[in-house]
Amino acid sequence: MLINAPLPPTSQATIGPFFPRTYFQPGDNDLTRIATDAAPTTKGETILLRGQVRREGGVPCLNMILEAWQADAQGRFDHPLDPAQQRADPDFLGWGRAFTDAEGRYEFRTVMPGGFHDSTGARAPHVNLIVMGAGLMRLSMTTAFFPDHAAQHAADPVLALVDPARRPLLIATEEARDEGLRVFRFDLLLRGDAATETPFFEV
Repeated sequence: MLINAPLPPTSQATIGPFFPRTYFQPGDNDLTRIATDAAPTTKGETILLRGQVRREGGVPCLNMILEAWQADAQGRFDHPLDPAQQRADPDFLGWGRAFTDAEGRYEFRTVMPGGFHDSTGARAPHVNLIVMGAGLMRLSMTTAFFPDHAAQHAADPVLALVDPARRPLLIATEEARDEGLRVFRFDLLLRGDAATETPFFEV
């Protein structure tokens, strides 16, 4: 055997390792506070973002991991790449993790994000979501927009990348209030036809 001989390719594996439910702690899906024992931010409107993750055929996906990140209520990030970092909300974490239950359902508590400008242009308020778990070969990233900001959607450079017929798949729908909070539903279909599959972006 030659030491430097090329190795034969192996088949592509799904994302792993997979985490047990004990990996998640209470409050991991709450972006409104920087720690579980910290007071939630008082800036902006607290909302619930929830939905269901399904695979082809509408089958619910159990124990999928979703990570969410977004700007604060004023459209700022507590991150060095944001020129307005010093004015970001210090009480808003802006990142969270959730997992799906047996029905494929997930939920995040967060604030309605503000719009902002970056190198691509004017961004409409949105929440970025990454999905990972069994059956996926790579991270799947998508973006949830909100129906309140339809006027800003037309100028958003990310939405502009999506076929106009499929853009409604990236707009969350408002449901009945829960806990006195507005609820936005954003379902994800990991695989389906062009009319139903959630648009995903390169990570």
